[in-house]
Amino acid sequence: MAEQTETRPRGQRKTFEGVVVSDKMDKTRTVRVLRLVRHSFYEKVTKKSSKFCVHDEANESREGDLIEIASTRPLSKTKRWRLVRIVKAAPRVAAEAKS
Repeated sequence: MAEQTETRPRGQRKTFEGVVVSDKMDKTRTVRVLRLVRHSFYEKVTKKSSKFCVHDEANESREGDLIEIASTRPLSKTKRWRLVRIVKAAPRVAAEAKS
């Protein structure tokens, strides 16, 4: 039994990029992910969006940031995603930097 220490690879995690729409909660961000969907008959391309609650341990992302998220085990009733990295930070207001 002790010789079965080889590590099995975990399944590929789903990752998305989205924009932070709310940073009012502690260690939690609300992220909107946009996707393009083509209608099966009319073939018109429309935008659809989904909102996810994302775990941000260090509270490093702010509203307006473009971030990458990955699926993870359930962390709470609504959180099933975690912050991977900040792709592009939103411009900060001078008054926000002082406080």
